[in-house]
Amino acid sequence: MNRRPFSRHRASRDAERLARLAQGLAHSGNRLEDAWWEAQMAAVIDKALQSGNDDPLNQALDRLHEGDVQTPGRAYELLADLIEAGCEISPPTLETETACVLLALPVLAWSRYVIPTRSVPAATLDALRAHLTAHVLGEVRRVHFADYLFSPDQLPQGYVQTRVFADALWAATRAGQDMKVQAESLPESQNFISDVRYLVAAVEVQIDQPLFRWNSVDGLDEHARNEALAAWRAQGGPNLQALLTGCLYEMLLPESYFNAWRHADQDARPFALKAAAAYLQLLLGVTAAQLAAVVAPYYEQHLEEWRISFLFKGQVVHGVTWPLLGQEDESGDVSTQLVNLLTDAGIQEVRVLDTRMPLEYCDDCGAPLFPNVEGENVHSEMPEGTHNAPTHLH
Repeated sequence: MNRRPFSRHRASRDAERLARLAQGLAHSGNRLEDAWWEAQMAAVIDKALQSGNDDPLNQALDRLHEGDVQTPGRAYELLADLIEAGCEISPPTLETETACVLLALPVLAWSRYVIPTRSVPAATLDALRAHLTAHVLGEVRRVHFADYLFSPDQLPQGYVQTRVFADALWAATRAGQDMKVQAESLPESQNFISDVRYLVAAVEVQIDQPLFRWNSVDGLDEHARNEALAAWRAQGGPNLQALLTGCLYEMLLPESYFNAWRHADQDARPFALKAAAAYLQLLLGVTAAQLAAVVAPYYEQHLEEWRISFLFKGQVVHGVTWPLLGQEDESGDVSTQLVNLLTDAGIQEVRVLDTRMPLEYCDDCGAPLFPNVEGENVHSEMPEGTHNAPTHLH
């Protein structure tokens, strides 16, 4: 998940106060000051979340993004971190000295069919809980799930909805239960060749104990982190086979909710390229060497994304978008990264256009247009007689 997009609003009093407090925190010179500023901000943030009103939070972020000159970016990031903490970390329970943390467990998947979203059986949740506790988490008291495999479209939208969802899952966790999700209340998912699916869990942990196995008194243990991911994939992964029938999938490391979403957004981009190459070979009955690719940057006022066309016999048959995320901009060498990924996927002919392509979409269906070898925006189309092509391409 990227930080939210920006829009101009007349800021409310709470938004103005949050922006000023964030500026104060950005200029703080010691931990005592930090704690005071953070406590003041947390109170305003919790007031907005409890009142069901995202506007002060969004307006404060907008204001800092548009006018934070003396401390560029820092006040904005500090405020965003505290808002996210208000959504994914419960207030501490003083009697037991515990708090609940909202986790996301992302899975990258691709298929020539529809990638499922569905309820998760209790036996599968029990198996995943055992492996999560054994391989990923530190000394935690309880772990419980929302019993659904979500698409990104089905997860809570906005800070308030995320906190409402978290409150319900935290309550279930403290009661020792998984949370029942009413599938009929969820929106329908879009259909892509490759996408992310999410399990969501809440973990109750002692306030003075590490949440993850790779947190140690000596700091981050990168070797333990890599070991945890390998074990999670090897031991936890097979439990998803029945949920993701007809899919190839790759489990990512479980993390706190917003951080997991951001990392999944990043990892989904190279995964989508590899998935597209494999999908086209399967669908068209060709080898990767028979495919070609065109890579081009797409602009509005600034560089917004890269688009990658896959060609067969000179025709653009598929396209993948590579959006810029976080602090990425046109100074990065994305084109080299894309060429290397496509080459690793077996595509030998890759052309990079140095043209500033306009960010255009199909007037009829709204799908993005992709570059051909002449540097023109065209609609991707499968050859006649091709079956099982999805209606939406990622």
